[in-house]
Amino acid sequence: MKIEISKTVEQMAPSGIRAFFDLVLNMKDVISLGVGEPDFVTPWNIREKVICSLEQGYTSYTSNKGMPELRKQITSFLKQRYDMDYDFDNEVLITVGVSEGLDLAMRAILNPKDKVLVPEPVYVSYGPVVELAGGTVVTLKTDIKSGFKITPKQIDQACTKGVKTLMINYPCNPTGVSYTKKELEAIAKVVKKNDLL
Repeated sequence: MKIEISKTVEQMAPSGIRAFFDLVLNMKDVISLGVGEPDFVTPWNIREKVICSLEQGYTSYTSNKGMPELRKQITSFLKQRYDMDYDFDNEVLITVGVSEGLDLAMRAILNPKDKVLVPEPVYVSYGPVVELAGGTVVTLKTDIKSGFKITPKQIDQACTKGVKTLMINYPCNPTGVSYTKKELEAIAKVVKKNDLL
């Protein structure tokens, strides 16, 4: 049997950022600002803890949700730092990164043709994550004048039939933009008003 790639994947544009990485891979005196990769080796105290965990036999699969101890620590941190209450067992999921987390979330909530509001510029994999889950990306343009921030008005105007959710990461990838608490509260009001996830 001849292996055929799915029509959805075939229609996706190749990643420009990956082509760029390949282009500069062997260039000298080039500093990569592309991937969130630090310019230093993981500190010894962290590596030492990993080695210790391996020596103690922590080499098996964990719960699909992630280690319960880690999920409990996360909920404790959120409570102490932000006075936010989460149930570690039902509301916290550990993933290997943002892209996997978004992929799982989009697959869990989207039905074919559901629309997702996505601020632009956007990290290269976020659009394909929506499309692979059967959704359609609706871009919310930002620029230097807006500080690369979306506004409640933009969200409200974009909420047409079929819009199900707003994808917003914090700080924003790739611009690094962070919103103030006041800005996030204003966005939350519009999200709630339009019954978005």
